[in-house]
Amino acid sequence: MFEIALVAFATFFATIGPPDVAVIFSALTPLDTPRERFRLALKATVVGACILLLFAFLGEPLLKHMGISMAAMRTAGGFLLLLIATDMVFARISGGTSTTAEEKDEAAASDDIAVFPMATPLIAGPGAIGAAILLVAEAEGDPAHVAMVIGAMLAVLALTFVMMLAAGQIQRLLGKTGVHVITRVMGILLAALAVQFLFDGIKNSGVLG
Repeated sequence: MFEIALVAFATFFATIGPPDVAVIFSALTPLDTPRERFRLALKATVVGACILLLFAFLGEPLLKHMGISMAAMRTAGGFLLLLIATDMVFARISGGTSTTAEEKDEAAASDDIAVFPMATPLIAGPGAIGAAILLVAEAEGDPAHVAMVIGAMLAVLALTFVMMLAAGQIQRLLGKTGVHVITRVMGILLAALAVQFLFDGIKNSGVLG
């Protein structure tokens, strides 16, 4: 069970990216008071959590309703996570875990950044949503396994909330280089997990006989 929780935590940490979220949050709230920053961080975390929980529990039934097999979802999810992992290793901005230039411009003009871009696509982005669906589906209905995955997700979200509140101090402590080092390490771990998802998806699809 510890291994399940560890893999889930590493996956959500890599796809959500608390240090990156904190840095962007700091850049978008330079003039806000501590109370306003707390409100925005809390709202972003709660909305992001609701989105991820929604897909975690309803993602697989929705896929079945659409006629998409779990083998196909594992393969597609593995490919998506591999693309995100590649961008993380090379410290490139990715729409899977960050915001595009157009989204940043739109966010800068918004008075409330909690839902967009903080909750989505930063916290509950394509990578995190895909990971939530895949990891819960891997549990195959085992309550203890599902609880470990959800617990790991909530732990990463709680860490993200804390890091947003301490964004300024974290940015000064780690600097851009420190953030990139953490991102690269998590990217390597995510790449390995993504390849495993690809292997499992292809194996379970039956295309290889």
